[in-house]
Parts: sequence; structure tokens; C-alpha cells
Amino acid sequence: MPSWNIHTAHVERLAADRELADLGICDTNAYLFGNYVPDIYVGFMVADTTYRLSYCLTHVALPAVIPVPDADRFWDTYVCNRTFETPAVQSLMLGAWAHLVADRFYNGNFRTFYKTHDMPAGEELRKRKQGDFALFGCSLGITSHVEATSELVEAAKGFRCYSILEDDVVRSVESASAIVRRSAKLPAGRSYQLLSEEWMADVFEACNERTIKWLEAWRALEARGARCAAADVRTEAGLSPATPDGAALR
Repeated sequence: MPSWNIHTAHVERLAADRELADLGICDTNAYLFGNYVPDIYVGFMVADTTYRLSYCLTHVALPAVIPVPDADRFWDTYVCNRTFETPAVQSLMLGAWAHLVADRFYNGNFRTFYKTHDMPAGEELRKRKQGDFALFGCSLGITSHVEATSELVEAAKGFRCYSILEDDVVRSVESASAIVRRSAKLPAGRSYQLLSEEWMADVFEACNERTIKWLEAWRALEARGARCAAADVRTEAGLSPATPDGAALR
């Protein structure tokens, strides 16, 4: 999975490229937090959460060496033609969806990479991949911090997949802020182990483009009062059908 500095950078890039409100994101703070949500209870990014959940459950993914989230299934279950209680709730849900899109892009493209290069799958491969993701994240110059506002805490509590408790919101905000601070300084002497800066940048751009196309198509369908299932959004945006193994992500 991409590290949180990459997810943060995607939020900052989206805000630089488009007016977020035009994409249905009316609470930037909640959207940024939503981009962390699927990882909160997995155990890697936030220590001592109240409970733990599996990556495959929080990311709607099938078990695999490099699991690929099903962002379309998440969309159809929790976003499609739904009425949201507050702008914070809607923005948080869209952020969680965007996190799955990013994980799908990075993990799906990496799955293709290691199979193409005939690399043996396993824990060592995963660690090296994560090291490259973290190194790239440190090069992105992120500055954004989430604030644990009452609106955010309430939206997190009502997260439709599972409730995110207030103590865990606070812990997650602290973890994310620490990552932003650490990302201001590149690790000394580190270089890419498997990938390259060009590979990472290409995936970053492709993921950003897909997120924009999707949200713009969704808003266009909503404006016409049309159905907004994942398949409908893909058709509106001119995107190819989703594949279960994460291939053809572009």
C-alpha cells in the first residue's frame, strides 16, 4: 500500500488541479482524513488502536501477496446514489474511496511489475516495495495536517463500514501529522531498491487523473439525476471496465 505521505500528496495535488467542491468534496479536512481511514485499524500506521481489522476487510480486497482493493465495490456499496448526513460524512466517504483507488493503482501496477520481472513473491518483496513507496512519499513536499474537529469525530463515528472511535481518530491524526513532519526530510543515503522515481511518478499521475475523471463523471451523472453505480461512472468517464485482478488500471 502507498504510505500516508503519498495519500496526503494526492489530496494536495487534487486540490491544486481542481476546485474540490466541484468534485463533491465540501470538507477538505474530512476528505484528507478519509484518505487514511482504510489503514487505521490494520495495525501498520497507527499504534494501539481500540481494535484491529484485516487489510482485506477494510480495503475490500481478496487475499493475495500484493492485494488489490475493489474500489468499485466500495463505491456501489457505500457511495452510489446515497444521501449523506453532512458534508463531512460525504467528504470522508469519498476520501476512503480515493484511498482504495490509490492502493489499487500502486499495488496493481506493482503486481504487474514484479510478475513481468519474474521476481519471487513474498515478505521480502513486500518490504522492498514498501521502502520504495515510502522513499517516493518523502520526495513530495507535503504540508497538510488533519484537525480532529467535532465534525470530523462525528463523521468518523458514523463511518458506514465500521465505526471509528474518537480516541482512534485522535491517534490517527497524530500519526498522520508525524508522517508529514518526517516527510520534510529525505532519508539519508536511501535509494530505490526495486522501482524508480519515474515509475512512481507515472503511477502518481495516472492515479490523480483517474480520480479526477471519476469524480467529474459522478457529478455530471448526479446533475442529470442519473444512476451513479461504478459501471455508470466508468461509462460516463470513458473508462474501461474494472478487472478483478487489478490489471489495465489506466
